[in-house]
Parts: sequence; C-alpha cells; structure tokens
Amino acid sequence: MSVLAIGLSHRTADIATLERVAVPAAEVEKVLHELQQADDVSEVMLLSTCNRIEVYAVVETFHGGLSDIAEVLARQAGMEASQLYDHFYVHYAGAAVEHVFSVASGLDSMVVGETQILGQVRAAYATAREAGTVGSTLHELVQTTLRVGKRVHSETGLDRLGASVVSEALAAAGELAGKRALVVGAGSMGALSASQLRKAGVAEIAVANRTAERAARLAASISEQGVAARSVPMAELADEVGRADVVVVCTGAKTPVLGAEHVVPRADRPVVICDLGLPRDVEPEVEDIPGVTLVDLETVRKRMAESGTATTEKQLAKASGIVLDEVRAYLASQRSAAVTPTVTALRKRAAEVVDAELLRLDRRLPDLDPGVRDELGRTVRRVVDKLLHAPTVRVKQLAAEKADTDYANALRELFGLDPQVPTVVSSPSAVFKHEQIDGERSD
Repeated sequence: MSVLAIGLSHRTADIATLERVAVPAAEVEKVLHELQQADDVSEVMLLSTCNRIEVYAVVETFHGGLSDIAEVLARQAGMEASQLYDHFYVHYAGAAVEHVFSVASGLDSMVVGETQILGQVRAAYATAREAGTVGSTLHELVQTTLRVGKRVHSETGLDRLGASVVSEALAAAGELAGKRALVVGAGSMGALSASQLRKAGVAEIAVANRTAERAARLAASISEQGVAARSVPMAELADEVGRADVVVVCTGAKTPVLGAEHVVPRADRPVVICDLGLPRDVEPEVEDIPGVTLVDLETVRKRMAESGTATTEKQLAKASGIVLDEVRAYLASQRSAAVTPTVTALRKRAAEVVDAELLRLDRRLPDLDPGVRDELGRTVRRVVDKLLHAPTVRVKQLAAEKADTDYANALRELFGLDPQVPTVVSSPSAVFKHEQIDGERSD
C-alpha cells in the first residue's frame, strides 16, 4: 500500500469548478466514509479550503485508488469524473509525501508562505480522525507534515512574508483605518478576517453568524483585543451592510448568503464586499450595484498573478531544500520500518531453531546436568544473537539508504520466512529522487 494524493486547486481549476467540488464542513464526514468504503482505499482524509480540495488516501493500487476517489468527488460535485480529470493533479508514494509537505509549508498556496494552511491541514486530520478514517500510515504522515511546515516557517521566515488570502483580499479593499466592518461568518476564516481587520485599524466590527452564540463569542474576543465589536442577527444583514464600509463574507454555506436584496446603491459612500467563500457566499449580481466593489477569490488570484509575492528566491530555495531533505528522511524511515517485521520474523525463526535443538539434546541426553544444559542454551543463543546482530542492523541501514532493492523480500527468500508476517507494514514504493518525484506528477 502507498499514499495517493489527488485534488484540484487555484492552479488547475477556475473558481466555478472549485465551487462545485468543494465539500461543506457539514458533509465532510459523510464524504470521508464514502471514500473509505471504496475497494482500494483503507485510510483517507480530506482537505477542503477556499482554494483547494485534496484527498490523501492509503490505497491498495494506484489506478484503483485514483478511480475510486475521482468517482466520489465527481458524485459530490454532481459531475462526471471525466469532467474533473483535466483539473486533477495526482501524486503517488514519494511524490505524495513531497506534495503534502509543500502544501503545509505554504509553498503551494495562492499566497506563498501563508500560514493558515498549516492549521487547515491540522483541522482536516482532526476531522478524519474523529470520523475514524485515519490509520497509522496517515497519522504518521500528518504528524511529520505538521512538523515540517513549522520548520519551514521558522527557518526561512516565509511565515513573516507570506500574507494570507484574507489579508490579500483586504489589501484589495484599500485603506481601512477608522472604517466600520461587518464579518459574516464566525468560523476560523471569520476569526482570521476579524484579526486582519483589527490590525488594519478599523473602528468597529459587527459579526453575523447563523449561530448567534458563535457570533457573540467572536465579538467578545475582538472587544478584548481593543476594538469595538458587537454580534448582530442574520435577519438584520441588510441593515448592517448599509452601515458598513467593508464587508467580509466567509460562511462555508452551500449557497450565497448575501444577495442583491441585502445591498442598496451607495453612490455617496462606497462599500467593498470581500467574498471569501467556496462555494461563493455573495451573489454575482451584487457587483453590478452602484457603489459596490466586489472582491472575491478570483480577484485575489489575479492580484497575486500580477504583483507576485514578497518572497525571495533565496527563501524559496531554502524552503524547498528543507522539504526535500524531510521527504528523503521520511521515506528512509518508512523503508527501514518496512523491513523490521522481516527482521523480527528472522529472529523468531532463529529462536525456534535453538529451542528445537535444545529439545533434541534433552531427548538424546536425558541425564544431562541441568546446570550444564542451561549454560549450553545460553551459549547457543549468544552465538545466534551475535551472528544475526550485524546483518540485521545492516539490512535496516541498507533499506533506509537504497529504495531500489527489496531487502525484506530477499530475507524472506533466503530464510524461508512466512511472507504474511512482514507485509503488514505499508511503505512508499517509489525510489525518492527529486527528478523522479517531478516525473510522477500529472499536473
């Protein structure tokens, strides 16, 4: 078994396609179970953000896993799988490890270096674990991924240079100091938006959310940080939009929550509305209302394409180098772990042989002094242990260093070990080289 990563993002699909494939938070667990029930999938987690939808799975076969996952995503989107294949990128084994490390490090983000993705990976893992779709392979991979992401940020400074999608959207909204803001949605994106608005110097923040308690909690948190804030009912959305200078909408709802009926023409006092939802939270017709500037994810994408990022080539090179070093170390540890059950089986076989020979000795020499018998047993076991020590240590080292030789299988063949014993541990099957990982990509 190996890890398969399949998804689509701002790099491979337009916003309309991402909207259709996006999985609302309320449906993630259902989709996870549907994915895990596929014949070729044993473990799975789903990462669905404002600019990417990705599935990480432990699969029995590459083609079977790819087909199973594509069918589930297409069904969720109400599309044919063939309509999505042009937008998919696929990474397998070593390439999948490199991809998830890069994603968590912010190297694959719309805004290079943004740190929000690290929390999103952590949240996706927590959801999958709660749903019972994560096993030992994905657990180990994600824990390593989170560590790698933190290391990249701390050692390269990308977290200081990389703005989030939220900050880029607000930057497109212009000067915000002293203005009134409305945040619709009190989830993680809403909290991040409120934080960015506070840093931008807004005078007041109103928070609206379907669940009033969550809106109240976020408003209270904002107030504690020194900015006037209040929670407002969703039923008063039109009135609050009328009072605001900037509106950020990020609810995660299936359909738009802010429509033309919530916005009146404002020639005297323009309003900027930032739609950070995927699917969209704001009806496109809102953009045609006089005095309204609509900033959505497509706006952010174009802004980043035109302006580039503040990240230096040196920082990117250092970050990429860290990721590649970590991938090599991870795959080496997986290869070493894969041979461990075989080494254990070999030592067990040796112990069985020793026990059998000592039993034969007892039968042939029933009057042998017990003390002598015990000393003979200890001597034989020491000899066997010394003979096995060097080769078993060395085979683990070789397995970690060289991926082009199946040392576990060689041991099984040489010593006639039960093939069922060592195959319970899965590991990446590809030889890790940077050139090969690039060659495995399909995006």
